[in-house]
Amino acid sequence: MDEEIVNEKIEQIHEHLTATQEHPVERAASRWIGEAEAIARDLVEAEADSEVVHRRLRHVLELLDNVDETGDEMANEHVTRAMHVARDVVDSIE
Repeated sequence: MDEEIVNEKIEQIHEHLTATQEHPVERAASRWIGEAEAIARDLVEAEADSEVVHRRLRHVLELLDNVDETGDEMANEHVTRAMHVARDVVDSIE
């Protein structure tokens, strides 16, 4: 996957995770989402090679796998979309 496309996808992941803040999310889910959002934000703000992107997005996926339910349908959708995009990027780097 082209570096520019990877960067766009990382921005999409960050936007989806940030968007969950606009919804009432259960406390446990909020913790996992917040940690994943911080990692995505770091990837948006700093340049990283593909190995770092791969490792950090795998961590994002691991964190989001802990989110069973946010308590809000729209927040669930944002988490699902963020995970889908993250998996696409991870799979393209492997």
